[in-house]
Amino acid sequence: MSENTYIKERNSKLSQKVVKALQKRHFSAIYCETAAEALDEIKKLVTKEETISWGGSVTLEQTGITKYLIENGYNVINRDSAKTPEEKAQLLRKGLVCDTFLMSSNAISEDGQLVNIDGTGNRVAALCYGPKRVIVVAGMNKVAKTVEDALSRARNIAAPVNMQRINAVMSHRETPCSYTGSCADCVSEDSICAQIVTTRLCKPAGKITVILVNEELGY
Repeated sequence: MSENTYIKERNSKLSQKVVKALQKRHFSAIYCETAAEALDEIKKLVTKEETISWGGSVTLEQTGITKYLIENGYNVINRDSAKTPEEKAQLLRKGLVCDTFLMSSNAISEDGQLVNIDGTGNRVAALCYGPKRVIVVAGMNKVAKTVEDALSRARNIAAPVNMQRINAVMSHRETPCSYTGSCADCVSEDSICAQIVTTRLCKPAGKITVILVNEELGY
């Protein structure tokens, strides 16, 4: 077997522990072997009658979820369709009161806690309160041993890599990790680490569905 096969086998076994831990903390939790299976699960959960929005996420792009919703006539609030900064701000606010909000998580601890870092704050705000339901899609590469490890992953891997991604498609942002690739715990105005949120319980129970995928998705 290839090394990748061993990683997938390890992740498949570990996922059983993580799913149980999430359920103990009152999340709904689903495990999928592939991104295609995750997309099928989301198709079962959403309808064209509800409003659907999402936070910025490489994982959602890689799984084709947002593309599917847009191309198949779902009632989406898509901030990327905005033509001006003012229109984008309005769409971000509307997304906070949608029926279903889609996102990924920067990290998930093995004991079932979500750790997320955000710049604007709309993504973590929706996770905490507003939408009727939140669906979190995360590759097993996001799973860390402890909540402390999850925070370290979010700050030292996800944030610097996402900053490089943002700089590739937008104007350059002046943060230390833009130059070094390493978190410096900066207070730059351009920092994407303004909000750090640990979701240790899902409240009300079942509001947040976490879909774990046995693929390396996002950062």
